[in-house]
Parts: sequence; C-alpha cells; structure tokens
Amino acid sequence: MSVTVCVEGGGDTRELRRRCRKGFSEFFRKAGLSGRMPRIIPCGGRNNTFQDFATALAAGTGLDFVILLVDSEAPVDHGAGARLHLQSRDGWSPPEGTTDENVHLMVQCMEAWFLADRDTLAEFFRTGFNEKALPGRSDVENVSKDDLLRGIENATRRCTPKGRYGKGRHSFQILEQLNPDKVTTASPHAKRLVDTLKDRATDGG
Repeated sequence: MSVTVCVEGGGDTRELRRRCRKGFSEFFRKAGLSGRMPRIIPCGGRNNTFQDFATALAAGTGLDFVILLVDSEAPVDHGAGARLHLQSRDGWSPPEGTTDENVHLMVQCMEAWFLADRDTLAEFFRTGFNEKALPGRSDVENVSKDDLLRGIENATRRCTPKGRYGKGRHSFQILEQLNPDKVTTASPHAKRLVDTLKDRATDGG
C-alpha cells in the first residue's frame, strides 16, 4: 500500500517545500521506513493542509492511504484523540472514510520534536547555543507552542554563524538531523505516526 502524508509546512515557495519534503523524508528513513517511504506533500498553511488532505483522500484508491499531519496548536485531550481535537479546535469535519489512523499531530508544534533531541539541536547551532534557555520539562507534548518557540529562540540568539532560530530558515534542516528514537520515546504522538507508517506502508510506497 502506498502512503501519502499531507504535512503542514513548507510555506509558499518551491525551495521551502523542497526543504520540508527532504526533512520529513530523512526523518522517516532513519525511523526505519527505508524502501517503503511515504510520499510527502508539503501543503503550506494549516487550512490548506486540511483541504489537500480531503482532496487526496477523495481521489485515493484502495491501494492508497492518506495521512494528515499538522500541529495541534494547543494541549490535546488524550482521551479524545487527534481527530476529535481538530474537530473541536478547528471545526474540521473529517472527510468521509476518515479514521483515527488518518489523522496525526505534531504536539503542540514540530519544535516539540527538537526539544526531545537537545543534543542534535546543540550540535546544529554550536557556538553560542544556550541549552539552559530551553524549557526544562521533559514531557515535550505538554510544553506550549509559545514556550517552545520562545525557548528555542532564546537559546540560539547568540549563535554564530547560523544566528537565532528561524522557522523557515532552520526547521527542516534540524528535522532531517534528529534522532527518531529520541523523538518517538519522548512523544507518543510521534511514535503513533511512525508506527502507523510502518503498519501501512509497503515496499515501493
């Protein structure tokens, strides 16, 4: 079965979407999906991502499996799950045929994955990186989006030559260098995503 991941991110330029695709592809390859890689579609903004997901789902066949991957933007009620979270927070009505397996979250934003692998973050920025400025808690899914972004920006404000963290400038380069084992250990949502991809993808996906 081929798998398509409609992912939030990549902005509106071809170069950013290329970086987004490369970052997620490398992360999934290192997570054990080499030889059965999903197709990554960077969809830009949040609402565009949901619309592209609905379109891809409607156009699919029995040999296709489509995944929506977006930030949760807020704490997730683990009893409700990803699909109900987005229905409640964003007012998104799941397209016909959608199950919980189709819907996945980067809680509360992709930068939570960076916090799970601080060694890679420090190695990426190197000179001037201040790890003490990062949020101290290890339960990365419960760190608010504002605290995540503020912490990473503060930790990198004196870094040279890369400079302060910029989402489009650095995010996908960091993503492709992350250790998926560390990320999936710290983030149940990331583990659920990788497990779903492994269950659904076959060679040549």
